[in-house]
Amino acid sequence: MRTLLVGLGIAGVAAVGALAQERPEPAVIDKAISESWRQAAPDWAARLSQDETQQACSLHRNNPPPAVAAEIQARARASLKFPADGKLMGDWKKGEKLAQSGYGMRFTDYPARAENGGNCFACHQLDLKELSYGTLGPSLAHYGKDRNFAAAEVKAVYERIYNPQVVAACANMPRMGANGFLSLEQIADLTAYVMSPESPVNK
Repeated sequence: MRTLLVGLGIAGVAAVGALAQERPEPAVIDKAISESWRQAAPDWAARLSQDETQQACSLHRNNPPPAVAAEIQARARASLKFPADGKLMGDWKKGEKLAQSGYGMRFTDYPARAENGGNCFACHQLDLKELSYGTLGPSLAHYGKDRNFAAAEVKAVYERIYNPQVVAACANMPRMGANGFLSLEQIADLTAYVMSPESPVNK
């Protein structure tokens, strides 16, 4: 019995090795992925097309050389748009709801039935009372308070939410504004949630 099991184990390893050697060509894999997305929702196929920044980040595995990083950051700065009234902070209460909402552009959200959310708690701690939050990004608790609620810091937060690659090329954070995922008003609301003295983030 023991000999049989050892034999089966060796055969299993050989089979796995054979499968690894028979890996499909990249073009076959790309076609399969593209077709599956097209079937899920017609407009999702466009997500497979990388823009110039995504191509550069993929090519350099999110660690671009200084010259490429400078180009990415310059494109990010050129993408920035600000509210027509110049107010970079909106309603922090709306921002809190946006920060807690993960709604938007998932396959279960098609067609859209609500506004997109920022899903900020997936990566950041904001309100110290929150029990569940991600740690991919830094804690933002007391962010505005620690920076004396300075106007320059408000602008920096707005810009980072709109397009974080202004600060860090190939940043993990999504380009919420540059990709049109959130509106300028929503970005201002999120900025207020991070920077307003009245926000629970700064209590």
